[in-house]
Amino acid sequence: MTDDMNEIPQAAPEEEACPRCGKVPKLCVCEGITPIANKVELLILQHPQEQDKALGTAKLALLHLEKAHFRIGLSWASLSKALGREATPSKWAVLYLGSTEVKTLPKDREIVAVDAKGVPLADQFDPLKGVQGVILLDGTWSQAKTLWWRNPWVLKCRRFVLNPGKPSAYGKLRKEPRRESLSTLEAAAMLLSRLEKNPAIEDAMRASFDKLLTAYKAEQPKKDWRRRPGRR
Repeated sequence: MTDDMNEIPQAAPEEEACPRCGKVPKLCVCEGITPIANKVELLILQHPQEQDKALGTAKLALLHLEKAHFRIGLSWASLSKALGREATPSKWAVLYLGSTEVKTLPKDREIVAVDAKGVPLADQFDPLKGVQGVILLDGTWSQAKTLWWRNPWVLKCRRFVLNPGKPSAYGKLRKEPRRESLSTLEAAAMLLSRLEKNPAIEDAMRASFDKLLTAYKAEQPKKDWRRRPGRR
């Protein structure tokens, strides 16, 4: 028996991820993206255990905006610490659905201002005025909940929830706990485009998301129904 026969097969080396979007080459769709000069800043706080490298959209969302920040962690002492500069929480908004019941939301509003308990405010106009930035919690449902409770300073911010007219473009590719759940990119696109009254933001970001989903689907093995148990 030769030494060659005793060699343990080596696993194929992993493809090097794109330094901009973090995707492998086959899923990279960031080429040609031109950052938009957004007025309302975006801050994405990502849970350290968010590991969906294939379908995660946080970094892809950042590429579309000039004023965008990305942090990984569980807690920060304040909004200023998370941003790395001074900021006034009352002029920022955090997007968090929590236990809010969709049936309680105004049917004619896509962005709904709620109180700390998730109850829609009587005044839906004033809270949307003068928003300097928005905070998105990136992770699974339970991970977002952890980020919410680990950062009590978010209670000093305005709180918004989204009431989308249609479900996420993820479809069956990624299981969501609630119908109104959106990807981080979809949520950022919808929120910023409405606050700035600039549809171009959502159009550009959704186009990239569609490309990502198309590329992902193309890489999935096709089902062979002839091998399905019990099928003739």
